[in-house]
Amino acid sequence: MKILLLGIGNVLYADEGIGVHFVNYIADNYQFSHEDHQLELLDGGTLAQGLIPIICQYDYLIVVDTVNANGVDAGAVYFFDFDRAPREIDWQGSAHEVEMLQTLNMMEMVGDRPKTFVLGVTPTVLESMVLGLTPKVAAAVPLMESALLNHLTSLGFSIKRIAERSIDTLIPDSYKRGVYRDEKHQI
Repeated sequence: MKILLLGIGNVLYADEGIGVHFVNYIADNYQFSHEDHQLELLDGGTLAQGLIPIICQYDYLIVVDTVNANGVDAGAVYFFDFDRAPREIDWQGSAHEVEMLQTLNMMEMVGDRPKTFVLGVTPTVLESMVLGLTPKVAAAVPLMESALLNHLTSLGFSIKRIAERSIDTLIPDSYKRGVYRDEKHQI
């Protein structure tokens, strides 16, 4: 099975960049192996529909992004099957969040959406051009990490910690990493 861990977000809007920052954090700190499954990590930025040709190549998708939830404070972590979203999830959040929802729904309509899970955290709304995370969302990273690693372990992955970089040390260079996977999948 081909699995994609996809970070979505705009790193220039503080907490809105958590998906990108988190996937970079996981990529820098962990190594994954599985006898049968292949796991790839991708910074999807705010491309949404531009990611369709890549996403449809996978059997299984884990999207990391912000999620808006009614009546929930910033920093609340959610991990759920996209087809069984909790009732409090409000998909009318940021522009990239709405576009990603539309992208997944379009892929579903044509039968190309892989089995999809969402790892999300509720953001703090801030003005634009803030590179970094608010304290509440930064504090949610260990819970997000635990949820992801537990899920991958349940799929049979062996996980090896290869570094001890904190997410805040990765953020200043996030915008430089861009959306790139390999020669075959440049965006």
